[in-house]
Amino acid sequence: MRFPQNISFSSISVIDDPFKWACNLEEIGFGGWEVVYEGTQALDSQNLARMREVCETTGLAITIHLPFSDLNLASLNYPIWDEVLRQLTSCIRVASEFSDLMVVHPGYLSPLGMQMPDLAWQQNVAGLQQLCDFAGDLGVRLAVENMPRMDLIFGKGSDEMAGMIELVDRKNLGMTLDVGHAHTNGVLSEFLGMKEIVHVHIHDNKGRRDEHLPIGEGTIAWADVMGELYKHHSGCRFVIEARNLEEGEASLAYLREIM
Repeated sequence: MRFPQNISFSSISVIDDPFKWACNLEEIGFGGWEVVYEGTQALDSQNLARMREVCETTGLAITIHLPFSDLNLASLNYPIWDEVLRQLTSCIRVASEFSDLMVVHPGYLSPLGMQMPDLAWQQNVAGLQQLCDFAGDLGVRLAVENMPRMDLIFGKGSDEMAGMIELVDRKNLGMTLDVGHAHTNGVLSEFLGMKEIVHVHIHDNKGRRDEHLPIGEGTIAWADVMGELYKHHSGCRFVIEARNLEEGEASLAYLREIM
């Protein structure tokens, strides 16, 4: 198996200045950067010029992870749900200058949602439909991400993810397979061959918590996993989600050794 060239880096730390290291990603060996649209990586008025400079001075492929802190697509507080959609569509509009693929999290059950889970599920689907319709007009594909072992959150199992995408029924919606998330739920093998996958997040853990360890430091069988993913989804972009650039570089080096 030849080493794939379509590997990006993403830092889950959004309190450090990413523009200090973004222009060095190509030298390290990354082909892209997934921007987490929160904190210091948010594409606000201060960062837009710096983001344009990265795009103009590098050949990095840019993907966007839409914000998720305090945002719930399954909220049954309807004014809040409207605000969630307003914020996400605003981010999609701004980020469409740089990327045509954006990752979005599914919703979760609020205290009210726990009493009406079916209605919360419908709200989550309706929210994704509205986001897809808005994104589609801008030429953007959305990829809804499977979630880790957490109480009350949608999207932990492969059948649930497939059903969600089927119900949304939009051509510009696919799935981001988060390998580490699936591993925390013990269902990674069930996800690997899914036809809905259009994007992949890779990081390691020991099977219980979403630790975002460097690849090779957890219990995921990476040679087998990458072989299976590359066989079925070689056209996808693979994003190493790391706690910092040093651990991202170590993860990339590990992949080079096993592939």
